[in-house]
Amino acid sequence: MSRARADEDEYWHSSKCRAFTFDDDDDELCQLKESKRAVNSLRDIVDDDDDLERVSWSGEPVGSISWSIKETASSSISPPEGSLQKGSSSYAALPKQASSYSLSSFFKGRNKLGSFQSLSDALSDAGVKSYAPELRRPKADYKDYSSDWSPKDTIRRMQRGKVCSLERFRSLQEKLMLLDEAVAVHDGNVITAVLIFLKRTLKKEILFHELEVRQVALRHLIHFLRESGEQKLLLDLFRFLDRTEEVALSQYREHLNIQDADKRKEFLKGCIGLPFSAEDAAHVQDHYTLLERQIIIEANDRHVESSGQSEVFRKYPRKALILNMPLVTTLFYSCFYHYTEAEGTFSSPTNLKKTFKIPDKQYVLTALAARAKLRAWHDVDALFTTKNWLGYTKKRAPIGFHRVVEVLQRNNAPVQVLQEYVRLVEDVDIRLNLATKYKCHDVVIDQIRWKN
Repeated sequence: MSRARADEDEYWHSSKCRAFTFDDDDDELCQLKESKRAVNSLRDIVDDDDDLERVSWSGEPVGSISWSIKETASSSISPPEGSLQKGSSSYAALPKQASSYSLSSFFKGRNKLGSFQSLSDALSDAGVKSYAPELRRPKADYKDYSSDWSPKDTIRRMQRGKVCSLERFRSLQEKLMLLDEAVAVHDGNVITAVLIFLKRTLKKEILFHELEVRQVALRHLIHFLRESGEQKLLLDLFRFLDRTEEVALSQYREHLNIQDADKRKEFLKGCIGLPFSAEDAAHVQDHYTLLERQIIIEANDRHVESSGQSEVFRKYPRKALILNMPLVTTLFYSCFYHYTEAEGTFSSPTNLKKTFKIPDKQYVLTALAARAKLRAWHDVDALFTTKNWLGYTKKRAPIGFHRVVEVLQRNNAPVQVLQEYVRLVEDVDIRLNLATKYKCHDVVIDQIRWKN
């Protein structure tokens, strides 16, 4: 009986957790392993009866609102200094704090509703206050927001990419000093940033007047307004500076934003009377005339293509509309689909050449490319055939026959056609090189025989 009593006392006085000594290893991994073993041992001891309701020492259910309030209040009270000293009488008189947490619910992570939650979820609960210290920013960072910087220092810091507030420069003199300092460092980004600030804080009349004597800043502002699309303010600036031609050109550029062909034509018609220079006025007139003709040609060709009356439209359907195309593209289109039409029609290539004063070289090169693409070799031959006053025919190419050979070869012309135009190349060495390159063997043989 005494032996059983001794074994029981030894069991209750024994512990799997080691007592602290100064010789213990301070390693955190060892402490973590000891804590884990202690938790595992508690799981075997604690009753895990889910049907029992846990209550605190006061009789209130664990997890209720009143229990949570009392727990928070009791945990926030700290004992006075010296009350926990070992061996003092107050240490024994302190009542044990009644913790109403159930060990099984704590280690197994059960909440009030009986569902499981992890320990990390319990610690990350919204009711748990974090006492982690907030790191302060270095004092050097607050220097960027100092209000003691002069205009020169501010510009230097902006040039280095520092954050600087320009709002403290309120007077006109300070703002102009800021702009002059920005121009002095020759940094376009800084100049543009200062100009944006001045545009926002100054009346436009005052800004325009001051920029009139600062041409570098003025050019930067004009470029910025064009890139940002602030057309109205740009026109006001040009009118203030009495730049009538630039006002007209800026207004003319607005046609790029008009997609409808008829509306664009009417807009261009209104631009004809603007104060352009003589050369620009001629270009605007040609632009209007070209668009007017493109609208007529497009309407007619759409009807012909849908009806299937023309063979060329059946064999080579159109891949794009002719509207708003450049003049050279329109000429190629006319040479491709309307090459044989009379000069009196709007879609005739010769009519386009005469109306818009297209040079002979440009016309011949465009017509050659269009007819060679259609493999109309007879039209290609007629393009270079001329007659003199005696009725004799002769082939003549304003662009040079070596370029004619290159265009024909790109369009897969037959060897007989290539040989005919290779023979017309005047320079002997170029003729031989072209004949060798494009495998015109008869021309090569004739050339070697002629040399020998």
